[in-house]
Amino acid sequence: MSQGSNFVDYVKVSCKSGKGGPGSAYLHRDKKTAMGGPAGGDGARGGHVIVRGNAQLWTLLHLKYRKHVMAGDGGAGGATMKSGKMGRDEILEVPLGTIAKDAETGEVLFEITKDGEEQIILDGGKGGLGNAHFKSPTNQTPRYAQPGMPGQEAWKILELKVLADVGLVGFPNAGKSTLLSVITAAKPEIGDYPFTTIVPNLGLVSYRGQSSFIMADIPGIIEGASEGKGLGFRFLRHIERNSVLLFMVPADTSRTIKEEYDILLKELTVYNPELLQKPKIIAVTKADLLDEELQKEMQAQLPKEMPSIFISSIANKGLIELKDLLWKAINS
Repeated sequence: MSQGSNFVDYVKVSCKSGKGGPGSAYLHRDKKTAMGGPAGGDGARGGHVIVRGNAQLWTLLHLKYRKHVMAGDGGAGGATMKSGKMGRDEILEVPLGTIAKDAETGEVLFEITKDGEEQIILDGGKGGLGNAHFKSPTNQTPRYAQPGMPGQEAWKILELKVLADVGLVGFPNAGKSTLLSVITAAKPEIGDYPFTTIVPNLGLVSYRGQSSFIMADIPGIIEGASEGKGLGFRFLRHIERNSVLLFMVPADTSRTIKEEYDILLKELTVYNPELLQKPKIIAVTKADLLDEELQKEMQAQLPKEMPSIFISSIANKGLIELKDLLWKAINS
């Protein structure tokens, strides 16, 4: 699944909820009664603007060009205690892992994590009460009713954090896109220059015939990403939603493997220390470049506290074992 330019993870939308319908000031009349008591119905509430989770969606692309969202107005109360018709709700379907924010304050309003989950992002105006509510011993025939409340208008931000089982973490050129293209059906853009991946690519990894898990190739980290350098927070926030982190360090790195891993770890720690609680695996990529002796030397540098593996996506080396390690970590 190649997202390419179709992957949209941020939209800003102008939302307007419906105004409430006015209550009715109707006084009952029939053949026998020229002027009866109050019988005006209530006005209906205006339509809400609602955000709903949809597990079939991967991106916010469908909302990118939808700049204005308007719910319907509530209907006016009618005669003989008839209530007005409810304003039409406007529903925005979003992928799981979408966060709604107030554009002005930046406040996080809610997060959608389940299929079919609904949250109101903007309430419709309340309908006005009909005159029947205002009858009293001193006023038997009130000739007034409440107006409906106005709707609300505000800019809202919808922001997607990729929900995946495995997030690939590494510097540009660590081989993340290549691994994803080899073990999933994804077709990410692959190049031998930094920042080929500028949006997360998602792929489905088949495991032992019956099972599968989702892997996300997250744009490469550079030192200072947690301070907003390079692609900065834009991609680091995607890592928050991954269950397992697969650190990828190329065998031909100019640093030692420990140095490279420590820098990656530091970037994640500065950004969000909670990320360190996730299961971590380290994979040394491009292992086809190593002879047995070099591999042993590198093995000695690897952190002892976490599982590690040498792989080559090109030579198909260690990939089955890698899937086993990931599956075990996801399900532990």
